[in-house]
Amino acid sequence: MSEVQAVNPFAPRQLAEHVNHGTVNIEQSRAVTEAQGKLLLAKKFPRDEALAYSKIMASCSRPSLAASGEYAYPRGGQTVSGPSVRLAEELARCWGNIEYGTRELSRQVGNSEMEAYAWDLETNTFSSQKFTVRHVRDKKGGGQPLTEERDIYEITANMASRRLRARLLAILPPDLVDAAVAQCRKTLAGDTSIPLADRIRSLVDAFSQHGVTERHIRTYLGKSLDEILPDEMADLRSVYNSIKNGLASANDFFALKPVDAHTEDLNKQLAEAQQST
Repeated sequence: MSEVQAVNPFAPRQLAEHVNHGTVNIEQSRAVTEAQGKLLLAKKFPRDEALAYSKIMASCSRPSLAASGEYAYPRGGQTVSGPSVRLAEELARCWGNIEYGTRELSRQVGNSEMEAYAWDLETNTFSSQKFTVRHVRDKKGGGQPLTEERDIYEITANMASRRLRARLLAILPPDLVDAAVAQCRKTLAGDTSIPLADRIRSLVDAFSQHGVTERHIRTYLGKSLDEILPDEMADLRSVYNSIKNGLASANDFFALKPVDAHTEDLNKQLAEAQQST
């Protein structure tokens, strides 16, 4: 009876035969040198937190960013909202000395192994998440396998952006994020350049592209559109952003009539296309 050899878990892994060992060593050295350079620059030019905060408040005072600053989704009979990936990316840009992104680590037939990461170069705080994205578009009657490169890119980019948001929020100061969200809401509520009635009508028109009518919105709010308050406008905008970006469906918030599988598939493709642009 032959003895079973114990495997050393700390031993270096053997590379596959098709991998060029010299290229791997060069890339590893380059990556280490590049990381060291970024850390040194971050220590040499630290962020000015007061100035960064002012930049963030100025960015959140722009109506275009404020309109896409939050998302919402239903959970346990309640609506949960939070900062969107667009707002998280803007916070990282203004806060400075943060490297972040998503990458495809490997691809096999039917799925991709992805990673989302965020790295605060000043504090050397690193947050990452590895996950697998199946090359399948969910639809009624079963998933539809994806084979076109564009379709695969759109679904992986869509899933990766959600994880990226969480990784950025994991390293940004929570009070900074809360202040940014509050400023976005204040901007939406205090935008007097366009009358509130016109802003409501514009949002109703946007909802109509996803099958949501004025009657659905009245039922959701429990009041007429003439009685909508500025804070409720911000909540509706969060719901719209989630439906538009594919984080939730209109049926999650509004009692819509059932749609056929073909229409639902078209709506999902439209949401994924909007998310990738």
